[in-house]
Amino acid sequence: MNLSSAYSKLDGLLSTLGGWLQPVLLLLVRGWWGWSFFLTGKGKLLHLDKTAAFFADLNIPLPKLNALLAGSTECLGGLLLLLGLRSRVASVPLIFTMLVAYATADKEALHAVFSDTDKFTGATPFLFLLASVIVFAFGPGKISLDTLLSGKSTE
Repeated sequence: MNLSSAYSKLDGLLSTLGGWLQPVLLLLVRGWWGWSFFLTGKGKLLHLDKTAAFFADLNIPLPKLNALLAGSTECLGGLLLLLGLRSRVASVPLIFTMLVAYATADKEALHAVFSDTDKFTGATPFLFLLASVIVFAFGPGKISLDTLLSGKSTE
């Protein structure tokens, strides 16, 4: 067996293994971050006046309305991610909400995206944004209500 043939066999084996792991990984990403989105949104809604005051301190216009919108987006979007229901559609407003969070609450981290990547990736919105982008790019995976209801894979 030559080196090229051995590499091809190993690549095929790893590709098969990766194919088996992909739906599980997407389920874990959706589950963890869907639930996390839900909890943060719920916190915003349960403490709406406190959230609105924080938004006002950040000079966000119409702070109470925007707090209500952000909290509702995170709650509903998080539940949809968790269930794998309309996941790609749900990920779009979540991505937008996390970009707004960067632009308002984590301006310093956003400005450091190229100069200090640790600051950017260490900011609170980063993993929420990353999870949303992953779901948007790859879909909810085979273990989702989207797949169950459509009868076909959504990747």
